[in-house]
Amino acid sequence: MLSYAGRVANPKPQPVPVRIGGFGGVDGLATYLRETGITHLVDATHPFAAQMSRHALAAAALAGVLHIAFTRPAWTPEDGDDWHRVGDIDAAVAALAGPSRRVMLALGRMHVEAFAAQPQHRYLLRFVDRAERAIGLPDHHLVIDRGPFTVECDLTLLREHAIDLLVCKNAGGSGAMAKLVAARTLGLPVVMIDRPAIPARTEVYDVAGVLRWLDHDADLGV
Repeated sequence: MLSYAGRVANPKPQPVPVRIGGFGGVDGLATYLRETGITHLVDATHPFAAQMSRHALAAAALAGVLHIAFTRPAWTPEDGDDWHRVGDIDAAVAALAGPSRRVMLALGRMHVEAFAAQPQHRYLLRFVDRAERAIGLPDHHLVIDRGPFTVECDLTLLREHAIDLLVCKNAGGSGAMAKLVAARTLGLPVVMIDRPAIPARTEVYDVAGVLRWLDHDADLGV
């Protein structure tokens, strides 16, 4: 069973049964696991979906279900990167104090409106789906597109909009890395939001690791 949070209007078709929506907190998820006879829970949520990851850990313990996290290693800066690391969205907003700039917010749509506190900037947004309501930024341009994106694509995007600062979360993995390579190529600074803290858990970084674990080898020690 594949569970979606329901934040994408048209998720890609999948070859397994799919459910969409929340569970009602830790107790609701634990009840679902028991009632459906789930034996193995794979937390493949976004690295910034910290609440869901915490709930998954707690619910698996309550229901007596085996648990593993399938996640992405965090990005680390390379030669040529100009990163300014911050702890959360509020700190990223604060980091934009100052004169007007052309800023790409590579954050999805959840936290965009927090940046209305810095209205002096021209913002570039890129969403998977068109926003259902007006975006609360006084000066912005919205691009509708679905990744993974190429370095060439992101170089073109940054150049066309004359972007001089990128704001993003440290999502990790390769699918969203192109914008960082593009920023490095163009010599652009990046406000990088660090990942939220999550309790210790068993993690793997590739599908093969999940499959080994699902082959009833719960003592992987990874």
